Amino acid sequence: MKRTFYIVCYLLLSLAVTAQTVNGITNVPDTSFNLTKEMEKVKKQHPSISLPVLTTTVVEERNLNYINTGTRNLQLDAFYLKQKAKRKTPAIIIIHGGGWRSGNRTQHHTLAQALAAKGYACFTPEYRLSTEAFYPAAVQDIKAAVQWIKNNAAKYAVDTTKIVVMGFSAGGQLAALVGNTNGYQPFEPVTKIKASTNVHAIVDIDGTLSFIHPQSSETKPSPTIGASEYWLGYNTTENPELWKEASPLSHAGVNSLPTLFLNSSVERMHAGREDYIKILQQHKIYTEVHEFENSPHSFCLFEPWFTPTVNYITSFLQNVFPDAQH
Repeated sequence: MKRTFYIVCYLLLSLAVTAQTVNGITNVPDTSFNLTKEMEKVKKQHPSISLPVLTTTVVEERNLNYINTGTRNLQLDAFYLKQKAKRKTPAIIIIHGGGWRSGNRTQHHTLAQALAAKGYACFTPEYRLSTEAFYPAAVQDIKAAVQWIKNNAAKYAVDTTKIVVMGFSAGGQLAALVGNTNGYQPFEPVTKIKASTNVHAIVDIDGTLSFIHPQSSETKPSPTIGASEYWLGYNTTENPELWKEASPLSHAGVNSLPTLFLNSSVERMHAGREDYIKILQQHKIYTEVHEFENSPHSFCLFEPWFTPTVNYITSFLQNVFPDAQH
């Protein structure tokens, strides 16, 4: 009933609300969030940080087309062990951050390499940012990546019943939204692949659970257009139901998935987390929370937080998928 309600609201609001603000659609990549700039910024408060260094070599396949949007191909990169496991492995889709407007899939190549070295098949997809397309295009793109991975499961020894969506910041929000909307028709991509878009576990790294929660930054007055408003195309008063639909917390319930939260000490990035956890606990759905004291929002990109991030993810997946061999 809840999903039917949102579908009806989505259709009615598309007719009733004012036109979307299109000045954010530039079709020019936004490079404002990148690893070099972020490291310079974080070093001011944490001068001892460093980029993670890996010694294990994994197989990498770059620039694989996974869907054509009608105007261009979207690509992903694959990371996996050369020595394939005797049993199929869970797949991890790693979604980059950048406020739905900036960043790119290379942001988490090191994380993909580290997790692939643990025996997981990892994939880093690009998705349409708000410079190119409004919500829910990015959500549909990630679900299309799920279909592509399932369709190519044999090549990467992927267990299609163990698909993990993981993301950082905006990517964490997308992971939580994708993971809580299995079978939700407005988010289904238009592809020729018949595989299901269903996934089975969520790793949310400092991604908001709600845009309309008292803890969220979007509820505070701002003289400028924020990243989420660029993505949605409306402010919170013009189309409040769309902001609600785009919030993973709105979809949480009996069908929610095991969820791992890895969080910085930046409280606004935890908006809705405790309410979400209460819903999972009500339905006896497994969840873990690990918060890094005195850490920046981008903690997962740098040491000393990168290695424990990898370890927490690995431990969580072993708890959720105990029969997976690594």
